[in-house]
Amino acid sequence: MNTVRSVIAQSGLPLLEARMIVGHVLNVSRAWMIAHDSDSIAAGSLVSIQEMFRRRLSGEPMAYILGQREFMGLVFKTNPSVLIPRPDTELLVETAIDLLQNRPGATMLDMGTGSGAIAVSVAHYCPQAAVMASDTSAEALAVARENAQNLGARVVFVESDWYEQLPVGKFDLIVSNPPYIHHADSHLEQGDLRFEPPQALTDFSDGLAAIRKIIAGAGDFLQGGGWLWLEHGWDQAESVRSLLMEAGFANVESRRDLSGIERISGGQWVISE
Repeated sequence: MNTVRSVIAQSGLPLLEARMIVGHVLNVSRAWMIAHDSDSIAAGSLVSIQEMFRRRLSGEPMAYILGQREFMGLVFKTNPSVLIPRPDTELLVETAIDLLQNRPGATMLDMGTGSGAIAVSVAHYCPQAAVMASDTSAEALAVARENAQNLGARVVFVESDWYEQLPVGKFDLIVSNPPYIHHADSHLEQGDLRFEPPQALTDFSDGLAAIRKIIAGAGDFLQGGGWLWLEHGWDQAESVRSLLMEAGFANVESRRDLSGIERISGGQWVISE
């Protein structure tokens, strides 16, 4: 008999991952599985579970297998058309929330929104802000819109290649987690990155091409005194700070994530008199 206990034990996966898959298919909690570990699993559910086990054993990310990932205390739909939301990016969201909270009518643009994790999280925690999010991928925008709807967040979505198709306007804050991995980085062929959309990971150049473009065009879309904050690679902070200063940004700084890595850099747009 295929019981909860035996199916998990024979999965070939780490216990946590096996339990997550079984719980997802059966729509039950971990506590239920522990209390009912001798219960049999119906044939139809067993087929689904074993297929998910097979996918995970082949290396496919759990976020795509389960179709969701937790981020900022919220659950986001994910699929292979979007980057998987990661804890590192929560620093960018927290920074945005600090700048926008208690500012009714403040405006923010999230560029390259993907699943919408950044924009939707900010809109959720700062409902008084006006949030716009852009992406060049129609498939990604469909996921982002669904996430916004599921979480009751008000976000305006625009299909745009960075600034090219954006409506005319000025923002108090622009944020982005752009593709910043060097095209020759071996990590692109490892782990979860093998399954994620390449255009969301790499600029197919030196890792700074998208960042340069965002910084260069930001002044036309920022209010005087507005901020630009960017996520970047572990070794790119100094380069990004230099690009921001060269473009005329003031109060340029980098902030470290929980691992102590300079994960985001930003600056304030100052309009010269």
